[in-house]
Order: sequence, then C-alpha cells, then structure tokens
Amino acid sequence: MTKRFRSANIHDGMLRAPTRAFLHALGQDDDEIARPHIGVFHTGGEMSPCNMLLRDQALHAKTGIYAAGGMPHECPVASVSDGLSIAHRGMRFSLVSREIIADSVEASTRGHQWDGIFAIGGCDKNLPGLMMGMVRCNVPGVFVHGGAALPGHFRGRDTHIGETYEMIGKVLANEATPADLEEITHSCLPTAGACAGQFTANTMGMVSEALGLAPIGSSMIPAVYSERAPLMRRAGVALMQAVMGDGPLPRDIVTRESLENACAVVSATGGSTNAALHLPAIAHEAGIRFHLDDVAAVFARTPLIADLQPGGRFLARDLYHVGGAGVVMRALLEAGVLVGHCLTYTGRTLAQELDSAALPDGEVVRTVQNARSADGGVTMLTGNLCPDGALLKTAGLTTLVHRGPARVFECEEQAQAAVRDRRYARGDVIVIRNEGPRGGPGMREMLGITALIYGQGMGADVALLTDGRFSGATRGLCIGHAGPEAADRGPIALVRDGDIISIDGRPEARRISVELSDAELSSRLAALPVVPPPRLGGVLEKYVRLVGPASQGAVTHSGAVEWRADG
Repeated sequence: MTKRFRSANIHDGMLRAPTRAFLHALGQDDDEIARPHIGVFHTGGEMSPCNMLLRDQALHAKTGIYAAGGMPHECPVASVSDGLSIAHRGMRFSLVSREIIADSVEASTRGHQWDGIFAIGGCDKNLPGLMMGMVRCNVPGVFVHGGAALPGHFRGRDTHIGETYEMIGKVLANEATPADLEEITHSCLPTAGACAGQFTANTMGMVSEALGLAPIGSSMIPAVYSERAPLMRRAGVALMQAVMGDGPLPRDIVTRESLENACAVVSATGGSTNAALHLPAIAHEAGIRFHLDDVAAVFARTPLIADLQPGGRFLARDLYHVGGAGVVMRALLEAGVLVGHCLTYTGRTLAQELDSAALPDGEVVRTVQNARSADGGVTMLTGNLCPDGALLKTAGLTTLVHRGPARVFECEEQAQAAVRDRRYARGDVIVIRNEGPRGGPGMREMLGITALIYGQGMGADVALLTDGRFSGATRGLCIGHAGPEAADRGPIALVRDGDIISIDGRPEARRISVELSDAELSSRLAALPVVPPPRLGGVLEKYVRLVGPASQGAVTHSGAVEWRADG
C-alpha cells in the first residue's frame, strides 16, 4: 500500500485544484506534487555574520531532499541578531525572537501540512527556536547548526569578537588606546559564521547533536568550510529516509535522558548559561517538566573536559580539527556519563552514532579521568536572594567566593553608565534588576557590561547579579537568571545599596544570600509598591502577558499537545 503523506491534504482531490495550481506556479509538475513536501527553515539573511551563509546551506539541503524523493520548500524565518542588538534596548527582542521563530515553524508546518522539517540556524536564539518548533510540530525533522566563524588574527595570535568587547573596557581604563580597539575591531571576525568560542550559538549547536536532532560532528564544522555542502545534502537524504520509512519523530528523540545528555555536554565544554534557559523550553515542547533544578543537577555531576573559550584556550575551529562534538560525547559515553540508547534522527542510537567518533586528543579535549574540573563549568546557586536559583559560569574562574556591599541599578542602562564611568569599587556586588523575562521585558543579556568590567581589570574583584542573563562570551563572577525576578516581586527587588551579599560557588555550598533577616525581607516586601506594567504595544506587550519564569525556560504557552494533520 502506498503511504499517504500529510501533505496530500493540501493537493488531493477536486476541491484542491486551486492548490495544485499554486504548486504548478512554483515550478512543480504532477509527479513532484505527489512527493512528500518538506519545509526547509532557515534564518539566513544579512542581519549578522552568523546568519549570512545559511541560505546557501539551505540550497544544498534542498538538493539532498529532492534527490531522495522529497519536494523541498524554502521557508526563511525572521531572526534577531544578538550581535547587532547588544548593549541597547534592541536586546529586548532577542529572547522574544526565539518564540517568534518557534511560532513561525509551527504556523508554516501546520498551515502548509509539511511532511518534514529541515532546520538550519546560526545565532543564539534561532538555534533553540528552530528546535522548539520542530519538537512542537513533531513531524520527522533534522537540525543543523550553520557553523562558526574562523578566528581572527591580532598581533600574532588568534582572537574573536569577545576580546573586542573587553578592549572597550581596557580603553576606558587607559590600558589600551582607541587605535588598539580599531585594530581588533577590523581583525576579530574575518569570516561569516557564529561567534568562534563556546558561546551560546556553538553551545546550542552541540546540544542539537547531543539531543539526537543533528548529525554527529556537524556543529563544529566552520561555516565557510566546503565540507558543509555535502553535510547538508547527506542530512537531507537522511531526513527523507525518516519521512518515507516512519522514522523517529522529534518527541521520540527528545526525552528526559536525551535532555540530560545535552546538559552533560554543556557542562563538559564550559558552555553558555543560556542553555539552562533553552533546554527547559525545548523540553516544554515535548511535554516534559525539565526545569533549572534538573539542568543544574546534571551540571553538578558532569566533569569539565573541554578547554574552550571563554573559560579556556581553544575555539570551535580547534575542536573541529580534533573531531568535533563527537569527541566530547564519546569520552562522556565511555565514562558512563551519557545515556547511549537514546534515539537520533537517523533511527540509530546515540551510542551507534558515536562508534566512529575520535578519542580525546588530551589538549583541546581531555579524558574524564583527567578532567579540568570534577563538577562541570556551570553551577546553580540558591539562597534567600534567589530561592528559584541563579546561574554562575564557573569555568575559568580563579575564585568562587565573594562577599561585599550591593550596588543596585534598576536597569541595564544605569549600570552601563556607572561601569563606564568607574562609579563602583573593588568588592562591590553590582545588582542589575528589572531585566527578567517579564520585567525587561525580554531578559536582556549583559555582555556589554561584563566585558567592560573585565576590560577594566576588575573582573576578579567585583561580582555581578542580575535577573537578566549573560552572553556565552561572558566571563568573571557573573550570576544571572536570578529567580524569582524583580517583576515577580522576588527578593532581588528588595535589595538596597550597601546590603551585604554573600556568594559561594564552591561545590559544597552553591549559595547566594543577602545578609538580612527573614523579618526584614518580609517588611521590605510588604512595603514594595505595586507598579502597573507600562503600555508597550506590539510583540513586547503580548510577550509580557504570556511569558513564564526563566527557571522554567521563559516559555509562552501551556505545553505540548497532539495535533492531527486532518483535524
């Protein structure tokens, strides 16, 4: 019996003659119309170098899909670049764009009855957004990270965009000149592709492999390498095998065990704290409760084995040359850290896919027995200041303990101006509030501020706490995702200048507290005025009404549902 594809709903029968006319106008003949129809989603465009090459890669994916019997439809999706929205109010739209992307995938897939999804992303929020859309729609799918940029070259060594942010702080501290800043600005990002370190884009690329949604080894291939063309064609063929042969669906692949595998890979590579925001959101699309505490539990038990920037020495290109993400995952699998029987989009298990992966080289990637750290590169702190938790990236830190007076700012702009003008002191805990998912709105990241602090030579002498978030490129004693956020009347809303904050990120503690009695905190909460939300209009207004807490992924709907194509 010939398999009836979902897409037949749009073109079969007399009543669908107008639809067939539209498909003919797209250049399809009758035989092609009868094929399974595949949505090829990408965020390609000229809003950032991360996205610039994605359409070219999509064309290769379409070739593979067509050669394997499918009819591909290119579906570009709007995306917001973190690079162009950093350190100004445009950053409010970055996390919001994750939801827009997931919604776009759903609307196109369900509206057009696509039989499968091929998704290609290249920037911080479009990678998780596309994966969320795939899992929500639950049709056969494959995801591929578009790859990182090659490192720049600055005065005899490799460099990357993160160092340019930090150079601004050095100029303000009179430790570098404007000419130095101009030189590194021109040299730090020589090609298209995502930022070159283990920042959010590359972290989420590795996550896609660990979840089983992407080809093993795909995420670390540099964006400009010709190897990406056959990779995309092969992935297109594999997707069609799943479509034609009842292969595993995204919700068969994204399970609690595969989510824990993904968390382990983040921890083992010193990856971005933003993964703790995106993994719960992907889990939510699969109907799985997997919150910040679940993520943190895996982080706490997973050793740090990769020496990647910003907490280490190497970049994505270096990991690619020793075997890519598969090296990390094989080392974790053989040490019993990963679950090997999880399915991948090919229908094979993760263990089977890793069978041919390279072994650790001992430098870029170490063995688990010779790990850089026993407990991973990201940790969750709790205490009376952050009852729902907060995240600290510990990879590369020389100290995990800090105690000092609070220096409170009501928004990022206030803090940025104070840091720029050096209106803070050694020992301070800089508190930036009202920047959570609802309070921002949009949960802005603070790379501009953290890079200034580090560039001013104060990275080891102050701490920073926010209910916003940080870039994967952030380094230093920087604590984000503080929950509940200030807009939800969390304790961070009660802190005043001079209050003593105690931070202990050591494995035996993992605490963050303000040295106030419960009675004092209750008194301040009772006196806290209720501030009505401002009228925002447009997408931010809708987002504020829908978005949930960061500890649950900052999601905007009630969760996974079964959806019938003919319903």
